[in-house]
Amino acid sequence: MQRCPWCEGFDLYRHYHDTEWGVPLRSDAALFELINLEGAQAGLSWSTVLKKRENYRLAFDHFDAEKIARYDDRKVAELLANPGIVRNRLKVAATIGNAKAYLSLQASGQTFSDFVWQFVDGQPIQNQRQSLSEVPAQTPASDAMSRALLKAGFKFIGSTICYAFMQASGMVNDHLLSCHRHAAVQV
Repeated sequence: MQRCPWCEGFDLYRHYHDTEWGVPLRSDAALFELINLEGAQAGLSWSTVLKKRENYRLAFDHFDAEKIARYDDRKVAELLANPGIVRNRLKVAATIGNAKAYLSLQASGQTFSDFVWQFVDGQPIQNQRQSLSEVPAQTPASDAMSRALLKAGFKFIGSTICYAFMQASGMVNDHLLSCHRHAAVQV
């Protein structure tokens, strides 16, 4: 079975590739979790965060935005002492700020799903990539998403992070044509 070459190396990575990466995701809560995990990954490899994902879910109350938005200094200190997550003060603060921005978006009557999916007109972009060298780090759509999220109050959401988020959440299908998952995630 042929896969995208980036996922080879360990079973958890292959499983993520085969079951999650590139599958269109519309749940507000799941998208909120993913945007924060992508931000935590900044400067690191995705495999690092993927290995810590369950720890993140426990540490951040399963990414319940209402709970995260109320985190105080004691909770921040607890998070910064937790070896199961990336212990970066700015990234922890960004997750708390992102929870507040997420709740503000919802209070304005817009779902997070509709907000992020608008950058691909609500439908996944079906790319036809032959090799990893053809996959960009960012696109005009990820640039626009990054600007809009920043304006809405989100942090750690530069264009490269947004493009990785778009790939992971199925907004763009960047499985290589030779990968068994390319056709599977087309909608």
